[in-house]
Amino acid sequence: MKTLLLAVLAALGFSAQAQGWPTKPITFLNPFPAGGGTDTFARPIAAKLTQQLGQSVIVENQGGAGGTVGATNVSKRAPDGYNWFFGAVHHTIAESLYTRLPYGLEKDFEPITVAAFVPNVVVVHPKHADKFKTLKDLIDYARANPGKLNYGSAGSGTTHHLSVELFKTMTKTFLVHIPYRGAGPLMIDLLAGQVDLAFDGMGTSSVQIKAGKLIPLAITSVARNPVLPNVPTVREAGVPGYEVRTWYAIWALKGTPKEIKDRMYKETVIAMNQPDLKKIWAEQGADPGGMPPEEFGALIKSEIAKWAKVVKDAGAKVDN
Repeated sequence: MKTLLLAVLAALGFSAQAQGWPTKPITFLNPFPAGGGTDTFARPIAAKLTQQLGQSVIVENQGGAGGTVGATNVSKRAPDGYNWFFGAVHHTIAESLYTRLPYGLEKDFEPITVAAFVPNVVVVHPKHADKFKTLKDLIDYARANPGKLNYGSAGSGTTHHLSVELFKTMTKTFLVHIPYRGAGPLMIDLLAGQVDLAFDGMGTSSVQIKAGKLIPLAITSVARNPVLPNVPTVREAGVPGYEVRTWYAIWALKGTPKEIKDRMYKETVIAMNQPDLKKIWAEQGADPGGMPPEEFGALIKSEIAKWAKVVKDAGAKVDN
């Protein structure tokens, strides 16, 4: 009887907490350094939610190990509605790539919604402009010169990494992997010519492409992207069946009161439907998310299965 009473009191406490939420600043833990693709979508949503909720929504960047350091740290925080995880597809990859994660994506987090779907774009430094005018040129060179080209990623286990591993498997090429602590640090070395190429997110590369600082060879989605309409897809460029898309999303910590999760979902969808955010998404070549939590949960399961197969077929390692 005492145990039942405590459970009822706890439930009532959570209900009261949910009704008054939020009464203090909220944190979105972004497990990548500032300036990367995740920031591109997390910060505009946080700014809108700040206006809508009347409390500051702060984006806290905590990069490392393909996003798993930040995911580990936030998984240990209180599920009180003031701590949220703004992660990415990379975390569905980590489930099979890392053998001993300190957290479980489905065990420690609860899906809220996807913020954006973004294709990756194959980009090379302008120093390769004469050598690689098409993706086929790059494939032919890589086959003839295994290990001579390197590619950068936002970290082991990110789509920057696994999209290339899938590409290598499908084209029978070998490219050397150079992992960074996020898309921001990767971009610095890519622009400096320290890295030959990357399968980077459209959100971080489109501006550099338009400025002539990077050369796009192909888009990883099934269809061409309106931001770069003249750039062919990887499929069109000679790799049938190839498709990769990055997505960014919001998770609650396991145990967060349902009323608060429901409110966060509702407010996030409202924010993403504002004209200024729609414009930002369009400029990044992104498709908006907004799917209900149940649908997002199904997507997570399918992505974990998909990337587990890619990891196995490619023999991908966290240190390669």
